[in-house]
Amino acid sequence: MPNIRLREWREDDAPAVLRAFQAADLRRQAPWPVVTLKDAVGWIASWPGAGHAFAVTVVEPAGERVVGNVAVARIDAHDTGWVSYWVVPEARGRGIAAAATDRLARWAFRERGLYRLELGHRTNNPASCRVAVKAGFLPEGIERGRLCHEGVRYDVERHARLATDPT
Repeated sequence: MPNIRLREWREDDAPAVLRAFQAADLRRQAPWPVVTLKDAVGWIASWPGAGHAFAVTVVEPAGERVVGNVAVARIDAHDTGWVSYWVVPEARGRGIAAAATDRLARWAFRERGLYRLELGHRTNNPASCRVAVKAGFLPEGIERGRLCHEGVRYDVERHARLATDPT
């Protein structure tokens, strides 16, 4: 697996964000269409106060390259947060998403004092399920018809990881 790092997003990462959201399957990951550099800067700027998002980078001989995002948001009074992740298509299948999600979980438990982290994926997305399981998130059940994209309903499998779960 490549050498990965998590770091705060920076405004100069906007070109990488814009490129990432050009992938058809990532377009839904943004709360609004990211089609210009200004949109990408806005996406980066929207995280403070909404949650904790980290650029996932790989260290290569030519330098550091942004390949994804991991985040924890919707932190509630019960010390529970909602985890999300994405990796650009060309970086998939190398264990990057699972490793980054595991690192995010460890950070959230240690630095934010969270107890429970949750995530969900469409049941027709087995790759996302593999990421969740490899990152230590146990399946908890199916939420029927949870998501609607372009008029189509999707079931979602919920996963969770507790601070007390073995790593």
